[in-house]
Amino acid sequence: MSHSIPARFRSRPSATASSYKVEHMSKISWRPVLAWALAAFFVAGSLGNIFAARSIIEEYARWGYPTWFHFVTGSLELTTAALLVWAPTRLWGAGLGCTVMCAALGTVIIHGEYGHAAPPLVVAGLAIVVGWVTWRNRLSQVGA
Repeated sequence: MSHSIPARFRSRPSATASSYKVEHMSKISWRPVLAWALAAFFVAGSLGNIFAARSIIEEYARWGYPTWFHFVTGSLELTTAALLVWAPTRLWGAGLGCTVMCAALGTVIIHGEYGHAAPPLVVAGLAIVVGWVTWRNRLSQVGA
């Protein structure tokens, strides 16, 4: 088993595959992980809207949206996910995702469904974080 562990770890008496994995895992940045997790959320949301259950369609109708509007929402969410996974388009994805979530937040607040406001608020906040981190990263690359 020691042949799979890099030489710098083999010299240590307590070198194990797990110590190698722990150090290797610590080099994974949270920034792309957050963007990918957000993208996964938007994929799930898009599927829930594109292939909407009757209850979802009834909610859209209750809010005054046309019967086809869940397709628009699902398409925007799927586009958001696609933009978030690719670093060069991540800022656009964060912006679109934040816009979609702010629209959802506005919808539930206008209709007095305050209990449904927390998820879009949290996701919009996470989209802002992803956008901010992406923007800062681009600025640091330009200045380098």
